[in-house]
Amino acid sequence: MTATANRLSPVRHPGRFFIGGEWTTPSSASMIDVIDSASEEVFLTVAEAQAEDVERAVAAARRAFDTGPWPRMTPQERAGYLNRIADGLAARGEALADSWTQESGILRSMSAYVAMGLAATFRYYASLADSYTWVEKHKSQFGQQPALLVREAVGVVAAIVPWNAPSSLMTQKVAPALIAGCTVIVKASPEAPSSPYILAEVCEEVGLPAGVINVLTADREVSELLVRNPGVDKVSFTGSTAAGRRIASICGERIARFTLELGGKSPALILDDYDLGKAADMLARSALPMTGQVCASLTRIIVNEKRQDDFVAALSAAFAQIRVGDPFDPASQMGPLAMERQRDRVERYIEIGKAEGARLACGGGRPSHLKRGYYIEPTVFADVDNHSTIARDEIFGPVLSVIPATDDEQAIAIANDSIYGLNASVFTNDPERAYAVGRRLRSGTVGHNAFKLDFSIAFGGFKQSGIGREGGVEGLLPYLETKTMIFETAPEVAQ
Repeated sequence: MTATANRLSPVRHPGRFFIGGEWTTPSSASMIDVIDSASEEVFLTVAEAQAEDVERAVAAARRAFDTGPWPRMTPQERAGYLNRIADGLAARGEALADSWTQESGILRSMSAYVAMGLAATFRYYASLADSYTWVEKHKSQFGQQPALLVREAVGVVAAIVPWNAPSSLMTQKVAPALIAGCTVIVKASPEAPSSPYILAEVCEEVGLPAGVINVLTADREVSELLVRNPGVDKVSFTGSTAAGRRIASICGERIARFTLELGGKSPALILDDYDLGKAADMLARSALPMTGQVCASLTRIIVNEKRQDDFVAALSAAFAQIRVGDPFDPASQMGPLAMERQRDRVERYIEIGKAEGARLACGGGRPSHLKRGYYIEPTVFADVDNHSTIARDEIFGPVLSVIPATDDEQAIAIANDSIYGLNASVFTNDPERAYAVGRRLRSGTVGHNAFKLDFSIAFGGFKQSGIGREGGVEGLLPYLETKTMIFETAPEVAQ
């Protein structure tokens, strides 16, 4: 099975934008080619938004919020729409999985699994209509007057979606925003626009009120116009820390709300009681499904210096067995990188690692049996200095740096010596030790003996890995404002 075998894009209206409940004609003839990462062939061409298209999308979302029915519905009424959107996404699961694999190189087996979970995210936030406390009763401390703490929609949301995991990260923004009563402009990535378009098709099918969801694709310059637009109350962004800094500075100028899920250089600490072979196998497997294009990927492996050589040998042996190939082939264990510039970036960092004195233990090149596609070998560096470039920068590929430490204290210090703080893991047979070390790590998530994330609880980072959280109840809060209401005489809702 090959990625080039008659796989057509599932997008029905690639030459238009979904604005104000309609598939509208773009303001220009500018188009974007979307490249299949395994074949290097164009499989989809979509319209490229310009400034006028952004203005129309914001105006539509603004009207829908200011005068439309959506924010004035009860959460239970909105939940009905979310459940119907969930049904629509479930019905389009195969199309969502295929397009994600073509755009980003993710294994088809993984994309199918993740696609099944998209509907669950919408259903979870629909369930909060009944379980979340939208209105709290209070008594004012001055005169014990009746009071309410009301949670209301933040307003118009710009949801800026990345190319590496567009469908799942999009749902983590859109679903909580909708149940809160917000209206949304989804800005799709030029490299991976399919899932936002499919979401728009589903929203049209379920009869979502006009302007509640708007979808367009734009590159960075036009995207910045969306961030700057005064009609946008909140920006929800997932992407690089560099872009996040820019967005935060722009939002800060006009005191717009924002949440940022940014980069990572996540450590795995292998303590002295844990089997090195088991750790190597687990870390090798965790680098596979998205070819290391995961912000939370465990890319800094910290191990006692006396055990480093044995661990590097085990990890290199595990990586050497990985079958790199067509992501649609069930026999493949790792697919390509998403695009040519991403492969160029990874190759550049591999050269930097060698030049700065790290020992290349495994990989480092392109697989010789694959002549097309943006493939790279899974790569291991040993004897890495934590202050070196490959230990500091987010590479966003299957490149792991093994860093020696003298003891647990130095391992913790190395783990925390980073501008990032997104994910981490502690490998030890002792859960009490895992808890004690984990509490000392400056990281939004800490796993035990594996790469672990759970958006049903919360996901986000410390330091320059982001601001705010996505997933779970924590992921709803950034889409709400709190309003205090104090009454002379209690209305019915406050009684």
